[in-house]
Amino acid sequence: MSMELTEKCKEIRKQLIEVVSKNGGHLGPNLGVVELTVCLNEVFNFKEDIVLFDVGHQAYVYKILTDRDDKFHTIRTRGGLSPFLDPSESTYDHFISGHAGTALAAGVGFATANPNKKVVVIVGDASISNGHSLEALNYIGYKKLDNIVVIVNDNDMSIGENVGFISKFLKKVISSGKYQNFREDVKTFINKIKANRLKNTLERMERSLKGYVTPFYALESLGFRFFSVYEGNNIEKLLPMLRKVKDLKGPIILLVKTEKGKGYCFAEENKEKFHGIAPFNIETGNTYKSSVSYSEIFGNKILDLAREDKEIYTLSAAMIKGTGLDKFSKEFPDRCIDTGIAEGFAVTFAAGLARSQKKPYVCIYSTFIQRAISQLIHDISIQNLPVRFIIDRSGIVGEDGKTHNGIYDLSFFLTIQNFTVLCPTTAKELEEALELSKDFNSGPLVIRIPRDSVFNIEDDKPLEIGRWKEIKKGSKNLFIATGTMLKIILEIHEELKNRGIDATIVSAASVKPLDENYLLNYIKEYDNIFVLEENYVKNSFATSILEFLNDNGINKLIHRIALDSAIIPHGKRDELLAEERLKGESLIERIEEFVYGRKK
Repeated sequence: MSMELTEKCKEIRKQLIEVVSKNGGHLGPNLGVVELTVCLNEVFNFKEDIVLFDVGHQAYVYKILTDRDDKFHTIRTRGGLSPFLDPSESTYDHFISGHAGTALAAGVGFATANPNKKVVVIVGDASISNGHSLEALNYIGYKKLDNIVVIVNDNDMSIGENVGFISKFLKKVISSGKYQNFREDVKTFINKIKANRLKNTLERMERSLKGYVTPFYALESLGFRFFSVYEGNNIEKLLPMLRKVKDLKGPIILLVKTEKGKGYCFAEENKEKFHGIAPFNIETGNTYKSSVSYSEIFGNKILDLAREDKEIYTLSAAMIKGTGLDKFSKEFPDRCIDTGIAEGFAVTFAAGLARSQKKPYVCIYSTFIQRAISQLIHDISIQNLPVRFIIDRSGIVGEDGKTHNGIYDLSFFLTIQNFTVLCPTTAKELEEALELSKDFNSGPLVIRIPRDSVFNIEDDKPLEIGRWKEIKKGSKNLFIATGTMLKIILEIHEELKNRGIDATIVSAASVKPLDENYLLNYIKEYDNIFVLEENYVKNSFATSILEFLNDNGINKLIHRIALDSAIIPHGKRDELLAEERLKGESLIERIEEFVYGRKK
């Protein structure tokens, strides 16, 4: 049996490497859980038992083993398999899994509603320290939910290196594997003893020894039965343990030590790079050359600013490299703070720094700052604290799909009082925004960064808060573009003229506050006014302009060019923009419909 499963694991690893090398994706986490997932499939019934992953970037093997083997080559492509688990894709997927902290909480719901089924939750060691996960563990232990098996996959990594006490605690727990074997031997010996008094004495001694020399006693004190497998990529060690815990009443925590990137030398050597990677050359492990990103522009600029100003601190929630802070973290490790997967904590941490006259920059992906809305209101807005928020991956992100698109943050930042919001339209404006941010003390400041290659235009006018810039001067039609949409409207400017649509194009990096002077004194001369943004259309930048015009008695129709849906599928970024009628010919046609009142 083990030889057959070993061969199966070998085939799956080859398939993972080949597909991810072409499509990009989460390679390292999935290589690490090949044996674990294959053994779970052997022991549990994936059709009957409820299997949840936290997060879904370690579920590629699960997809292959369920009903999607023949479609796996399409993962992350438009119309192909989702990058994460999604109930709309397969009946084997019980819950969507794009963000950390969902599986354990959802597992409680499934276990409560399905008492006769096993609920197996596979949680990454970084994700177990997430606040939602800890809240769920507290409840599971309290209620003694006996049909839950929690498998903690310990690979020493989240996206970057794990941080925090719980990560260190788990390392100490897993290192207690030898004692676990000793403990089983003691129990076997005790069970053979017939004299109750001697047996009870030995059991008390065993519990005392366990509590003294190993930390997993703490987990058992919370109501869990604890087990561990130190060699989590060893089928002969893993399979019997899974069979054992399947037949036990829980709740159970099984800690499994795996190696991220297992079986591919480049992924083993560079675990962070291969966590989530763009298409790469299998022979060399090198990704194909790409253009400079806005995240890199930010990373270089904030490092320059920090060299001049020792009060600058940066914070990120397990996204140091992704947000461009890798150089900063190496040069200023004491001023670069990784909170782990704990966005709300990061925001309030920054609030404490700001109250202490430091200059904190909270650098988080748009999709993850959603998890900290309460802190943005309660801890930042109400106290009007000068915390700088660098919102990376704003707008459509592409292959990571609907759980990761950054199309809500602009809407809620516009809603929350006291926030100033900037959406730079060029790389130059991003650098200028960061220069302004250093000494910005009148409240919280947001700077949005898209997942796009850098763009610049010849423009000598500096960025000003509350001021917009005319880039092209025309007549009849006015385009007010923020963020990435300036580049997109400039790309089709000449074609619009060829089709009889002359236009003024305005660069609007300052989204909040608006350029009230421009709106009050210049827009009346235009027949058609378009506001272009890569954001959900509800409560959008255009909505704030509509409200301003209404409040000032200006009766002008505003054409909102934005995302009509907040649930955008996965695919290449440019492909999705075109589908959503925010780029190229589809955008031209959308504009023509407004101007000429016709549809093609």
